[in-house]
Amino acid sequence: MLAAMRVLLVEDEPPIADTVAYALREDGFDVDHCLTAGAALAATGPYDLAILDVGLPDLGGFALCRELRRNGDLPVIFLTAHAAEAERVLGFELGADDYVTKPFSPRELVARVRAVLRRAQGAAPATHVNGFEHDAEGHRIRWRGQWLDLTRYEYGLLAALIQRPGAVLSRSQLMDRVWGDALESGDRTVDTHVKTLRAKLHAVDPTADPIRTHRGLGYSIAS
Repeated sequence: MLAAMRVLLVEDEPPIADTVAYALREDGFDVDHCLTAGAALAATGPYDLAILDVGLPDLGGFALCRELRRNGDLPVIFLTAHAAEAERVLGFELGADDYVTKPFSPRELVARVRAVLRRAQGAAPATHVNGFEHDAEGHRIRWRGQWLDLTRYEYGLLAALIQRPGAVLSRSQLMDRVWGDALESGDRTVDTHVKTLRAKLHAVDPTADPIRTHRGLGYSIAS
């Protein structure tokens, strides 16, 4: 199974930190939370990305960013309670990859984390999982050597499962990742798209059924 990407979260408000950490872990990230800059500097890395609150009690988020980047170019997203232009400009001048003002949607923050990581990694190599080849840059998936003709949501659903081989993703997790804020959609939407996906996969290889149903839990693809 692929190793989870590690995120360092430095936020001194526990309710906000708990919500953010939960959303990130639900999306497959490994999260280390620190209440202070001092704890963050003592944390055991390396990390793939840091989320830093600007208003920390011991050392500001901007200063912490400078310290963390002494050992490498770490992608950083700043969290702040202030929307002042001068503060945002300073953050970007320090090399911030993104800037999120409180209050914010945890789902949106997770999407921003993934966007920053994609930019930091550049063109990602194709992922090969159990007969699938996922070309993330080209937004296409090959199964048993044949490119699949997928709709936007079919692609998103299959890509989400391939991204975490062996993991069981619930309908609500898949809804968040693939359908986002499409409020008119419901859990049955996931089931319908799984059915059409299975039909397209069977058309390529009638003997295989790579999408597994876990009753009462969700769906997975074997690793």
